[in-house]
Amino acid sequence: MHLGHAYSALLNAHWAQQSGGRLLLRIEDIDTTRCRPEFEQAIYDDLAWLRLTWEKPVRRQSDHFGDYERAFETLRKRDLVYPCFCSRKEILVAVPPGAGRDPDGALLYPGTCKSLSLDDRQLRLESGARHSWRLDMSMALRELGESLMFSSLSCEGDAVMQRCFPERWGDPIIVRKETPTSYHLSVVVDDALQRVSHVIRGKDIEAATDLHVMLQKLLCLPTPFYLHHDLVLGEQGEKLSKSLGSEALSDLRNRGVSSETIREALGF
Repeated sequence: MHLGHAYSALLNAHWAQQSGGRLLLRIEDIDTTRCRPEFEQAIYDDLAWLRLTWEKPVRRQSDHFGDYERAFETLRKRDLVYPCFCSRKEILVAVPPGAGRDPDGALLYPGTCKSLSLDDRQLRLESGARHSWRLDMSMALRELGESLMFSSLSCEGDAVMQRCFPERWGDPIIVRKETPTSYHLSVVVDDALQRVSHVIRGKDIEAATDLHVMLQKLLCLPTPFYLHHDLVLGEQGEKLSKSLGSEALSDLRNRGVSSETIREALGF
């Protein structure tokens, strides 16, 4: 964890305290090839150092794949998803020059596997071909038949209704090749099962809210309030990240910086 994570955690704790709510910690470890027990423990250590406490037991996503599979089956039975057998290289070759990109910067999927016949899809599935599952955006929009909205909060507590534009995601992956879910599907299911009232996260995730609200409507799940806070930036105005060498909370702790100093610097 770095200072950006610390700010988000402290802001969540502040809102939970002010509203008389529960502070929930969720371990989002659907990528079982990269997530390790020592990484999870490091999160607990960092948060405890910041003097934060949270409700237990902690929900660990890798323990609940069945919940996400049931949600996926709900979409599959309504023909709102389709299998995609394309590799990243094949998508890159198939996308025409100047094609659009989704809010994360990835090329919009050209729909190659969307045009496969039902027989062809079934043969490939039965052969064990590696595949992901994509949401059929045009089908989902037709089924909903309405503009999607959510209540967006400011850090001061003001709320405005904000319109969603999920179509800018194209046909997003809902179930990945290597795991029976995705970030988008998992958090939507978890928020509902954990009765989450407020989702407080950085503005770098704001665009994903459009897709999350769509999934909530398709799965008949409640939509929480959303607050997307400003990011803590580096000295050059860059977003903090491990890949860029941003200093970790554990490094600050090891060189003698106190948690009180961090809390004060972040406005808490």
